[in-house]
Amino acid sequence: MELRELKSFVVAAKYRSVSKAAKELNIGQPTVTTHVKKLENELSVSLFDRVTRPIRLTLAGQSIYELTVPLLDGIESLSNKTTDMEDRGPVIIATTADIITHTLLPVVHEYNKQHPKVFLKIKSMSRKEVIDGVKSGEVDAGIIQRLDRGDKLNFDPLFVYERVLIAPKNHSLLQEPLTSLSDIAKYPLIMMASGSYTREILENQFRKLGVRYNIIMELESMDMIKRFVSQGMGVSVGPRLAIEELDLDKLGMVSLANFLPVDRAGIITLPGKNISKPAAAIIKLMSSMLNDVNKV
Repeated sequence: MELRELKSFVVAAKYRSVSKAAKELNIGQPTVTTHVKKLENELSVSLFDRVTRPIRLTLAGQSIYELTVPLLDGIESLSNKTTDMEDRGPVIIATTADIITHTLLPVVHEYNKQHPKVFLKIKSMSRKEVIDGVKSGEVDAGIIQRLDRGDKLNFDPLFVYERVLIAPKNHSLLQEPLTSLSDIAKYPLIMMASGSYTREILENQFRKLGVRYNIIMELESMDMIKRFVSQGMGVSVGPRLAIEELDLDKLGMVSLANFLPVDRAGIITLPGKNISKPAAAIIKLMSSMLNDVNKV
């Protein structure tokens, strides 16, 4: 016994007409007839008296009709409530701290205006944690600096992710062109926590060069790093997108594109994952608003 058979039976009984039921359900008349006959065979009863016109329910048909109507109403109510719950979220987006602060804010603001009832959860994670979260299905979508070939995820490229040297204005590193990353290694470094992607890349390059370096401080956000660097406590390496126009009153920056990879950040999702409508909406919004984002 299938739901579609019950629906065909109930609508045909309501209108006392197979043709009207077919029109209501937007299916062919022979399909309605097949559904009703199949139901009769499964229940071993005649549901309609087909001799009279219009058709009418038999006594058995009337009893089954009275049982079926509230059943279908309950199923429809459950479906509506489930849809309403899905439409309210939660929607979980994960990315790194620098992207949340310096790129994602306008997207979240616009999404909240368009979908005020949806509960949106933004998770700050390392790049590896974002990838793992998407793979496990815990996260609806993530934004990462780049996707490795071995990671079997959907990837929608968005914007250039370039690393820069960040130093106090008038610092000696800003006076002459950099010749090597070893120039930076001579100065105290203020960096994001161990495991952050840019720090990982920078330290790998230092090791390849065989140079010593001194990280004197770890901080949780690029905003904090910029404030400490502006006070002359050290220099840093971070994403260009973290530098805003107002920062240039106290800070200087130099592109490290000749020494460190320039990545293409993008949205990652899990192939085959059932994406809810609210999640699909923010993914679409991120794709349109963050495409080729440029800061300073």
